[in-house]
Amino acid sequence: MQTALLEMRGITKVYPNGVVANKDVHFSLRAGEIHAIAGENGAGKSTLMKIIFGMEEPSEGEIFIKGEKVRLQSPQDAIDRGIGMVHQHFMLVPSFTVAENMVLGMEPRRGVGINYAEAVRMTEETARKYNLAVNPKAKVEDLTVGMKQKVEILKALLRGAKILILDEPTAVLTPQETEELFRELTQLKEQGHTIVFISHKLKEVKAICDRITIMRSGRSEGVFQTADVTEQEISRLMVGRDVVLKYDKETAPDGGPVLTVEQLNVNDQQGKALLTDISFAVHGGQIVGIAGVEGNGQTQLIEALTGGLTGVSSSGAVKVKGKDILNSSLLDIRQQGVAYIPEDRMRQGAAGEASISDNLISTRYRSKEMNRGLFLNGSKIAALAASLVEEFKVRCSGPAQQIGMLSGGNMQKVVVARECSTGPDLLIAEQPTRGVDIGAAQFIHKKLLELRQAGSAVLLVSADLNEILEISDVLLVMYEGQIVASFEKPSAVSEEELGLYMLGIKRQNERQTGEATEHV
Repeated sequence: MQTALLEMRGITKVYPNGVVANKDVHFSLRAGEIHAIAGENGAGKSTLMKIIFGMEEPSEGEIFIKGEKVRLQSPQDAIDRGIGMVHQHFMLVPSFTVAENMVLGMEPRRGVGINYAEAVRMTEETARKYNLAVNPKAKVEDLTVGMKQKVEILKALLRGAKILILDEPTAVLTPQETEELFRELTQLKEQGHTIVFISHKLKEVKAICDRITIMRSGRSEGVFQTADVTEQEISRLMVGRDVVLKYDKETAPDGGPVLTVEQLNVNDQQGKALLTDISFAVHGGQIVGIAGVEGNGQTQLIEALTGGLTGVSSSGAVKVKGKDILNSSLLDIRQQGVAYIPEDRMRQGAAGEASISDNLISTRYRSKEMNRGLFLNGSKIAALAASLVEEFKVRCSGPAQQIGMLSGGNMQKVVVARECSTGPDLLIAEQPTRGVDIGAAQFIHKKLLELRQAGSAVLLVSADLNEILEISDVLLVMYEGQIVASFEKPSAVSEEELGLYMLGIKRQNERQTGEATEHV
């Protein structure tokens, strides 16, 4: 029997607060395989990977590499053992060049300075060796998302990684970039590398992975040959029930335009156009989706809608129920009946040190309902928090638990609960299911559809093409700060065709786009 390249036996991880993240987990990797790890948020995937990469130490259990028992006390220990990790949020310095990022922490020296020419040579040599083309002298901030990911992979390979852990590697890639990544991973596999592929996209798991370990509630539910299990069977093992990713949307009454964006232009301080002539409307009872590769103006559009534009010049109009809110504060905008699920739940969506209850009322504590004279109405707050925790199926010890102790998916449920429960006229949902498991994503989709059915207008910005095609009534595509395509029947558009518009390879003519957005 082949000795496992890496084996974990009886891994248990209990945090000081009593949370059990992993319980008696067995996990093994074979040399030269692509091995998926799937499971709901809070299932213990991330903790297990942090243990492999030396970011956490297990409370119990043993780790073996090529049959030798090892102790991984730091990421450097893991790197020294040939383990590399590419995180979902890239660890690159934007202002540095590719070569400077590649050698960070192991810089070649010339006297007291860095030997930049040698850094470039090392980068070119590594890129050639693994057939991953990059420009060593390009600044990272100017690279596409797909290219940044390539740099991260090369960084790990330069440091001798034979085992590569990839955390949600396709989360922000177009279908074309995903295909390219899969070709590159297959090449690495053929060269003898072993890849751990963490993903919520089961279609991709089936396409690229040899085996899959499914985790649930901190335990392993088993290891399977991916060819032997269907997506539905994987979903059932992950969440304990069947998960449906297609939705039968009822026809919602047209409530008329709630959000109207007219000829919106945004330029940076140097005069560079960030948004050009953006015009569209979102009606009550309608979900308008916006697709695009990150960095093509979606951020500036959301900032214009939520009072976040700073250090730029803007013109045009952004109207909610007829009132122009461009350059208003988020508080003033919220008072117009707008709710907002931000992209980054850790930085913008939640106060990590505060309780679940405090986070749930953070947008409505000024309301009469939550106040009793000079003091907050504790009983009403407690009742509301308990009700929302139950309705949105937040896995926690109770509303008093610190939100920062929740898994990413449960933290996202708290943010979604806070924003959806106010019955907004307009919900702006920015990447609402990023980094959440298939069960939580389905739950969030249903909540957005319930709001739509109740007459709310929903603007959905998402990098998940399946999500945006399935639940949007109208789909807009952004490229380089412009709307380059508009579809009134998103479900009829293939992901591959959509990817061509997102990459700027195709675009509708101005008449087509204009006509479509007039009917939005």
